[in-house]
Amino acid sequence: MTAAGPGQAPRWHVMPDPAMLARVVAQRILELATAFLAGQGVFRIVLAGGTTPEAVYRLLAAATTDWSRWQIYFGDERCLEADHPGRNSVMAARSWLDRVPLPATNIHPIPAETGPEAAACSYRARVQEARPFHLVLLGMGEDGHTASLFPGQDHPESELVHPVHHAPKPPPDRVSLGFAALNDAEQVIILVTGANKQAAVEQWCSGAGLPVAGVHGHAGADVYIDADAWGDRNRRDVRLHC
Repeated sequence: MTAAGPGQAPRWHVMPDPAMLARVVAQRILELATAFLAGQGVFRIVLAGGTTPEAVYRLLAAATTDWSRWQIYFGDERCLEADHPGRNSVMAARSWLDRVPLPATNIHPIPAETGPEAAACSYRARVQEARPFHLVLLGMGEDGHTASLFPGQDHPESELVHPVHHAPKPPPDRVSLGFAALNDAEQVIILVTGANKQAAVEQWCSGAGLPVAGVHGHAGADVYIDADAWGDRNRRDVRLHC
């Protein structure tokens, strides 16, 4: 499994630190939004959870754009109460979405509080209506997972939304967009920060079948990675294998 479609290697953007990475990615998201709003009148973005995306969201909260034409979706969600602070939708709301004039009807959270199967079934219809997405934003875990697609678990390539059980990170029950949905995107941005990601980055560049390597969108993924996650060894390996 590679990180792009045929002939499409991932594009690596090495940033000196997470703060710079967040600034560059926030600016890139706004550039894409401006382009899609001008061309299509709407901007459909899929959000990621995690601390690195949260830093991006806090920057977006200060941006000026036509928020009424943004449509917000989520790449995965934990099966917790709708207002639980551990939910990705709650994090995004507190750091960004509740701080801008974005209509509530434009925000499409995964109803994960109803359980993995029911939520996946419900969200499939929403995803089918929305695709293709304009931008999918993802992170990567130290095991190479992305969204809630974990190594060693079965993730059917054709499934739009996937119920997840026995996740290796709590909570064990989750809901995740599948590869069919994540790859039906004009642009994919993957954020990677921290020295604890170096081993997974090396595996990715060596061609290991990590879940993150299976997301490429229509035109290959742009990977924004900080110096700690990149590492000296990976600087050599990326030139050779990615």
